[in-house]
Amino acid sequence: MIARALHRSIHVTAALALFVAQTSSLSFAGEANGRPADAVVQDQAKPATPTPPPASAVKKDDKPKVGATAENAPAEQEITPKLEDAVRRGFEYLRRQQKPDGSFGQGRYGEHIGVSSLCGIAFMADGNLPGRGDFGESVQKALDFVIAHASETGLLVSDETHGPMYGHGFATLFLGEVYGMNSEDDRVRDALVRAVQLIVASQNEEGGWRYNPVPNDADISVTICQIMAMRSARNAGIKVPKTTIDDAIKYVRECQNPDGGFRYMRDAGGSAWPRTAAGIASLFYAGVYEGENIEKGLDYLKQSAFPRGVNGGPMGAAFIQPHYYYGHYYAVQAMYLAGGDRWRTWWPAIREELLARQNPDGSWSDAQAGDAYGTAMALIVLQMPKRYLPIFQR
Repeated sequence: MIARALHRSIHVTAALALFVAQTSSLSFAGEANGRPADAVVQDQAKPATPTPPPASAVKKDDKPKVGATAENAPAEQEITPKLEDAVRRGFEYLRRQQKPDGSFGQGRYGEHIGVSSLCGIAFMADGNLPGRGDFGESVQKALDFVIAHASETGLLVSDETHGPMYGHGFATLFLGEVYGMNSEDDRVRDALVRAVQLIVASQNEEGGWRYNPVPNDADISVTICQIMAMRSARNAGIKVPKTTIDDAIKYVRECQNPDGGFRYMRDAGGSAWPRTAAGIASLFYAGVYEGENIEKGLDYLKQSAFPRGVNGGPMGAAFIQPHYYYGHYYAVQAMYLAGGDRWRTWWPAIREELLARQNPDGSWSDAQAGDAYGTAMALIVLQMPKRYLPIFQR
């Protein structure tokens, strides 16, 4: 076991050394008419307190067309007083859990850069920015923690508990959302650019990514983290090579089974709804919005993962499933981007199920990755209709 660990360490170290040499020649720029990235970011930056379209804008006699994205066609009564109260209590719980260094996490996921980044994103989903808003201080501290753990290679990592590319993907997404809404911090831009360069350099020949920043094998769960991260960075004006995205799309499509679900890796395996949610979200964020892959995947999700409470089943029955929050984090994004009837049906079901599962202290429990993780994921899901985060826009 020690020998295997040493062998793995040598490969990771060698790959990172190669990465530094490779990425020294990579450049980044905005995508609009050859202008520099800063110019593009200035055009795309969001105001500190953006105003989402009210759900009341959709009248009972003026329903959105089937297939219309939920970004511009909200369902009726998406946000309720009960939801807002639950979100506030969730925020207060997270604020109490934040450590002096700005990190979040418990147990084997203590001071975890991925969990910390998801908590920061959860706060930003309500319009909080670093140093601005009721929970702006918490966002700032989380951001400082992430930047403090940005290595020279671009890898964002704070511990050794699991393959670092999971945390790296979520942390890069967090930096992209911060930079997309406020481009004034050069530290964020520098860390974001290097993080994206590492993602590009560590894509394997199949088109995906795996636990470590080396281009060996790949799986769908790590791949979606990197695709979302690159989409967020691209939205903020950072260049991402088209070939990287094209290869990622090819890999994701090759992971889909005939039943519409997705397997864990490309070669073989059964379908499961959490990774199917990740696969469909991958395609959406890579710019694929229509086609058989999308429709079959969405149908599989509806059949396999529809929240039970609204349709008469036991409220929260699916919570015993592994990767519940992970799966619904991606599933709600997939349904939101699909829009139309899919969104109008899915949203009230998952909203009510999550509200019913909140703990008295404001948290949501996750036995695998800890309550800070479960709470952050639940809060991101519940705030989808607020439409603050750039990543949720087409």
